[in-house]
Amino acid sequence: MLTLHLGFDTTQTLVGFGLAALVAATGWRLGALSSSGAIAAALVGGLTYGLGGLPAAILLVAFFASSSLLSRTFNRHKHKLAEDFSKTGRRDWTQVAANGGAALLALVAGAAGWLNTSVAWVAFAAALAAANADTWATELGVLSRTPPRMVTTGAPAPHGASGAVSGLGTLVGLAAAALIGLLAGWLLGGNLALAALVVAVAGLLGSLVDSYLGATVQAMYYCPDCKKETERHPVHSCGAATRLQRGWKWLSNDWVNFLSTLAGAFLASGAATLWL
Repeated sequence: MLTLHLGFDTTQTLVGFGLAALVAATGWRLGALSSSGAIAAALVGGLTYGLGGLPAAILLVAFFASSSLLSRTFNRHKHKLAEDFSKTGRRDWTQVAANGGAALLALVAGAAGWLNTSVAWVAFAAALAAANADTWATELGVLSRTPPRMVTTGAPAPHGASGAVSGLGTLVGLAAAALIGLLAGWLLGGNLALAALVVAVAGLLGSLVDSYLGATVQAMYYCPDCKKETERHPVHSCGAATRLQRGWKWLSNDWVNFLSTLAGAFLASGAATLWL
């Protein structure tokens, strides 16, 4: 068990940037991060270590390592689906910011005294749990033998469709969120079961917020040549220009990811406030 102290420390931050740069460089060499993604990861990782110390850094690395490993392991299962995803393969800087931004904001809130330290820690963990749940559900949900269903209507949907959920995807999403919750509780001790439960549930709900936004207001485009819906814009993978079919033009998949992790952090911080 480690001691959590949220606050900005110059020396600790410099050490954090050095360690984060090593992790980011490894991710870049392994193909998990683009050049811009590696730079963003080093910045997010350095600030995370600077504000939250070793416990926060361990939790961030656990998310990055587990999600990146799954992405590489099951990438071949998404080959056809990747034609319609806005981004695939290496994470760029916007994806890094979308997945780690809300967690970093939770640490800032704790360091600034806007949130109780323990509440901020739970919010930080839940934001990462939501990102982890969404990643695992996306990577493994495509293996489901039964078609997923739209989270809004329950209608059958193709694998990979924005807003679609499956039983398998939901279960592995819960497992991914629980992994972060258990690790967060173990690192700092206290009521392990309660911390794990709150972080796991908040993380899963955050990932479902992602699905709901994807089904309702996320910008989705239409390829006239392929005659199908896609996240890609301004051109589809076939080279044809795509046009907005539904949703808010500014609400890209990256914004959806950020808002879902923010929702997970918000839900967890509310629950933590009640018991702390």
